[in-house]
Amino acid sequence: MNEELACIVNRVHELYTRYGIKSVTMDDVARHLGISKKTLYKYVTDKDDLVDKVIDFEIEMLNNGMECKQKQNLNAIEELLIVSKILNQKMKGLNLATLYDLRKYYPQHYEKFTKARRDKMYESVMANIEKGQREGLYRLDLNPNIIARIQISRIESLIDNDIFSIEEFTSDKFFYEIFIYHIRGIANQKGIEFLENELKNFDINDLNFIQAK
Repeated sequence: MNEELACIVNRVHELYTRYGIKSVTMDDVARHLGISKKTLYKYVTDKDDLVDKVIDFEIEMLNNGMECKQKQNLNAIEELLIVSKILNQKMKGLNLATLYDLRKYYPQHYEKFTKARRDKMYESVMANIEKGQREGLYRLDLNPNIIARIQISRIESLIDNDIFSIEEFTSDKFFYEIFIYHIRGIANQKGIEFLENELKNFDINDLNFIQAK
């Protein structure tokens, strides 16, 4: 993707995130970008093509976001506490209308994004479990494959449910509770003791460590 197209896709991603996909027309996109529709169509063939490129951009962000350099200096439990901060912030910026539009009007792109997200989450959870076991922080008797899929289904089910309101699952405590619940389930006694010590000064809204890296 060349620099000009990458800039367009990035700004359209912001539009879709804010207003949803269905309500944003190609005229809206061109006006927002300050270009003509003729120029816009030099980069994409139609709205479906534009949505596809935005999804590719989202997948790239997903992959880059999960490959934080600071992980090399953290143990498995510290990793998950950092991930809880990142996901907590992402949920605050979530527009459910965007996901609804993608699933209803662009199902092929929704399936591609869902598969990429699941694959990356599975890979990350599996790697974290194996790391924690090597470090002597996680139980050796657990089944990593089952635990990874449980964690994925737990996170994915948050959006498609009527048990929690949007205010609840975008609150400061929500992902904190999810990850603490997860860590306690897979940690051994040494891991739980380490977790308890970390939680004494843990603030899910403190992103200074992430931003500094």
